[in-house]
Amino acid sequence: MQEAENSKTIQDMYAAFSRGDIQGVLAHIDEQVVWRPVLGTASYVPTAGERRGKVAVAEFFKILGETVAFQEFQAKQFVAQGDTVVALGHYAATAKTTGRPFKSEFTMVFTLKNRKVVEFKEFADSAAINASFQNASARV
Repeated sequence: MQEAENSKTIQDMYAAFSRGDIQGVLAHIDEQVVWRPVLGTASYVPTAGERRGKVAVAEFFKILGETVAFQEFQAKQFVAQGDTVVALGHYAATAKTTGRPFKSEFTMVFTLKNRKVVEFKEFADSAAINASFQNASARV
């Protein structure tokens, strides 16, 4: 039963994100969350780097909205075991600062406690993301 509840929580987060409801996403985030977006992205990628705490994750989503335009974002499969839910999917987007597109399959790993996300890790094509943002400062 725990796996089903945890999967539903993550699916609700994706549905909120798809609607542009960031507060709906944040409602499922623990105050002490550790958030690790796309591991391997360069420091010049605006969303790169670990964040700690719900306030920092809210800032992450603000930056994401300001710097990335998604054309497609789809979680296709959810796999749950115990406190862990893995989402497998695909996205296609454009770096707003350069106008360069990127796309990638993704694996997002969520760890939950009491139906709140306490840890997040994302694995995607960091080389494609890095290339789309490279030299962004020169174009601003």
